[in-house]
Amino acid sequence: MTNIATILKAEIARVARKEVRNEVQGLKKAASTYRTELAALKRRTQALEQELRRLGKTRSGGVAPTAADDSSSQTLRFSAKGLASQRQRLGLSAEDCGRLLGASSQSVYNWESGETRPRAKHLPAIAALKTLGKKKAIAVLASMTKAG
Repeated sequence: MTNIATILKAEIARVARKEVRNEVQGLKKAASTYRTELAALKRRTQALEQELRRLGKTRSGGVAPTAADDSSSQTLRFSAKGLASQRQRLGLSAEDCGRLLGASSQSVYNWESGETRPRAKHLPAIAALKTLGKKKAIAVLASMTKAG
């Protein structure tokens, strides 16, 4: 006849294995659900990035930066002489140029003199100046004046 302690020990081990199996099964189901949700989120992110790239390519030239410009601001380069020549080409004062770019006239002077560099949020608008003509710049300034 076996010892009662051995039987009790075996029963406790069996019940413990059963409980652990039930807990692990629940965790496996949760992990599977999370993996499925992650895959769906990755697909959605990829689709949104493709849409963003497509919109960035088809976007017409404007001065105000958009969300599509934020991702490409890392590749934009700034030249103080280039900004000065663009402002002269458009016949804009530093104040008007600052209003178009969303900055102050003093910032424009500092950028042109090379004392400071524009922040990343201003680079897309500065790059957009290259596509702007005199008439379009005047029209945009006029609409900004009427609006605010």
